[in-house]
Amino acid sequence: MNADSGLSEREPRANTRLLSRVLITWAELLVAGFAGAALGGVASGPPQLLIYLGTILASVAVLLYNVDRLIATRTRGDS
Repeated sequence: MNADSGLSEREPRANTRLLSRVLITWAELLVAGFAGAALGGVASGPPQLLIYLGTILASVAVLLYNVDRLIATRTRGDS
């Protein structure tokens, strides 16, 4: 692209990488949520609470991991 336009040639690929990471995150959250719901439906009482808390922990871990991957890619300069 033109140097005056302010847009780099790497932007479309960076947007594609962001979109793919968002879709991967969405799929991972769905899997964690459905697994937690299935296990929570089978259990009752205190184990159900532990499964609920584990599902929340897994969801937060998925989000933090994917945000970390995006930041690492951005700071490394890959696109």
